[in-house]
Amino acid sequence: MLLDELKSLYTYQEPLNTTRFHKKSYVLGEEDYFVGINLPELRLLVKKYHSEITNEEILDLLTHKIHEHRLFALLILSYQMKSANLEKQKEIVNIYLSHLDYVNNWDLVDCSASNILGRYLYNVQDYSLLYELSLATNLWYKRVSIVATWYLIDKKELSITLDIVDNLILDSHDLIHKACGWMLRELGKRDLETLTEYLEINYNIMPRTMLRYAIEKYPEDIRKRILKGDFLWR
Repeated sequence: MLLDELKSLYTYQEPLNTTRFHKKSYVLGEEDYFVGINLPELRLLVKKYHSEITNEEILDLLTHKIHEHRLFALLILSYQMKSANLEKQKEIVNIYLSHLDYVNNWDLVDCSASNILGRYLYNVQDYSLLYELSLATNLWYKRVSIVATWYLIDKKELSITLDIVDNLILDSHDLIHKACGWMLRELGKRDLETLTEYLEINYNIMPRTMLRYAIEKYPEDIRKRILKGDFLWR
């Protein structure tokens, strides 16, 4: 029944390799297939099925060639994490990590890394895995490592984000630049002085995309000065 409902929501008769928001082959040899199910529709199905879906069904979805099936599985796991005790959270995280190669596009990472991995690592107070992932060669592992810190930022534990950005600041991929800038911007909402200090120290090596994302919440005149490397306004 679940698969039938998913298929009834397909927009495209034949799966596409790209969409308006997804470029093709971020990673060499990687394939993805899109059928055009939008996120609000998936979230409605999550509310309907989150308590009755089995782990076997989740794994079938998580390893499916269709992007939106994997996205749905990750949304289910993220939803389940909210009310799970620590033992159940560990079970969900083990599923997540053992199938991390299927979390292979930016939206799959962004809907899951913080809600699943970040939440659990905060609860057990062990962030060694994030450092390990940040040093991986896999693009998506690295994005997981920084986006997972969003949960920590929300809990006002900011130093881990800065450490992970340190590991990724020289990365060449724009999806890492954007994710790091995004997390720095979120950090700045909690502690603007810490963000400003970090930007001043790292201005000369920080990619421009990362910097632009990080400073979006500053007043326009301050953004212009930061982009010129001017921190005399502090």
